[in-house]
Amino acid sequence: MTAGAATTPSRDVWSSSFSFLYAAAAAAIGLGTLWRFPYVAGANGGGAFILLYLFFIMVLAMPLMIAEMTIGRRGHGSAVASVNALIKSEKASKVWKAIGWFSIIVPFFGLSYYSVVAGWGTDYARLSIMQGFTGISTQGSHDTFAELMASPVRAGLTQFLFIATVVFVVARGVQKGIEWISRIKMVALFAILIGLAGYNIVTFDMTETLVFLLRPDFSALTPEAVLAALGQALFATAIGVGLMITYSSYLPEGGSLPRTAFSICAMVVIVGILAGLAIFPAVFAYGLTPGEGPNLIFVTLPVAFGQMPGGRIISVLFFSLIALGAFTTSVGMLEPVVAWIRDKLGLTRVKASILAGSGIFAVSLPSLLSFSTLKDFHPFAWFAPLASKTVFDILDFGIANFLLPINALLIALFVGWAVNKKGTETEVKLSKPLFLLWQLVVRFLAPLAVVGLMISML
Repeated sequence: MTAGAATTPSRDVWSSSFSFLYAAAAAAIGLGTLWRFPYVAGANGGGAFILLYLFFIMVLAMPLMIAEMTIGRRGHGSAVASVNALIKSEKASKVWKAIGWFSIIVPFFGLSYYSVVAGWGTDYARLSIMQGFTGISTQGSHDTFAELMASPVRAGLTQFLFIATVVFVVARGVQKGIEWISRIKMVALFAILIGLAGYNIVTFDMTETLVFLLRPDFSALTPEAVLAALGQALFATAIGVGLMITYSSYLPEGGSLPRTAFSICAMVVIVGILAGLAIFPAVFAYGLTPGEGPNLIFVTLPVAFGQMPGGRIISVLFFSLIALGAFTTSVGMLEPVVAWIRDKLGLTRVKASILAGSGIFAVSLPSLLSFSTLKDFHPFAWFAPLASKTVFDILDFGIANFLLPINALLIALFVGWAVNKKGTETEVKLSKPLFLLWQLVVRFLAPLAVVGLMISML
C-alpha cells in the first residue's frame, strides 16, 4: 500500500485476474463501440477503415493501455494517489501530477454528458418494450427522438434513475458490485450480439454487409478517415479516461498486463465487428444510410425495426444492449471519482459513491437542457470555433478532442521517459525484444500519433 492510498480504511481487490479482465472489458466496451463505431465505420469506407482501426488498436491503443495499467498496479491508489506515488518513488517532476487530475476530471465531466446519451438509450429500451416501432416512418422516428430530447423532465428522470443505479452498483464494491454487473454485461453482450447477427443471417441477404465490412476499399481512405480510425481506437479502449489506472490499482502483484490488455483490445474489436453485423444488414435491406451519424441508432434503426419480421423483439434486445453497454462504462467512469474521494476524504464507499453521483448529476443538467431550455445558449459565442456549440457540444468536443488525447500523451511520456526503465520492465513482464518494441511505441510512436490527432482537430 502506498502512502498516497493510506487514508483508505480497506482497499478493494479483484477476486481474480480474470475478474479484472472482464470488468475492464465491460467498462471499455460501451457506446464508443456499440454506437459510435458502426456509424464512424459507415462514414469512412467500411472495411478499409476497420483494418486501419484494428492496426491502431493493437499498435497504439494496446501499448498505451499497458502503460495505464502499469501506473495503477504500481501505485495501488486512486489515479491521483497512484501517479503521486510514482512521482515520489521516481523523484520525477510534479508536472506529471496533471495525469492524476485529468484522470478524475475527464470521467467526472465525461459521465455528466455521457449519462445524457445513456438516458436516451434507456428510454428507447423502455419504448421498445412498451409500444415498439411497428410501422413508424422516417419522419415519425425523427419526431419521436426530437420529442425525447425536448422533454427535460422525461429525459432527466431516465437519466437520474440511470445514474442512481450506477451509484448503487459502485457503492456495493469491487467484487459485489463491479464484478457482478460486469459478468452479467459480458454474457448478455455476446448473447444478444450473436443472436442479432444470427437473426440477420437468416432474415436478410448478408452479401452487401459482408462486402462493406470485410472487403477493404483503400481508395475510400482519406486523411480524415485515417485520423477518425485513430481517434476511434483511443475512444473505444477508454485511453486517458482514468478507469484503467483505477481498475488496475485493485490488482494483486503478478499476472501479465500485456496479455490482459491484448484480451481487452481483442474483445473491443470483436464486439465492434459483431455490432456491425447486428446493425448494417437491416440498414442495407431497407435502403438506409450506414454513415448516418449519431442518428443511426435513434432515428434510422427504429424505422428498420418497425418493418422487419419480429422487429419488436429485436428492438427490445438492441436497445437493452445499448443501455447495458452504457451502464458498465458509466460504472467505470464513476469508480475513478469514487476512489479519489475515498482516498482524499476517507469516506466509506457508499458515502463517496452518493457524493460523486450527486455531483455528476448536478453538473449534467446544463448538458441535459442543451436540447431544450438551453438549446440556444452558447457559452463561448465570442469564440469563433465554439460559437455555435451548446454546453453538451462543448463538453463532448473538449473531452474527446483535447482532454483525452492530452492525458493519453502525458501517460505515454510519463511511463516512457519519467518512470524507471528497470521497474517498468519488471512490471510489464515482456521479453527483452518485445519490451523494447513496447517502449519504442510508448516513447515515440504514440506521442507523435496523439499530437497529430490533436493538431488535425484544431
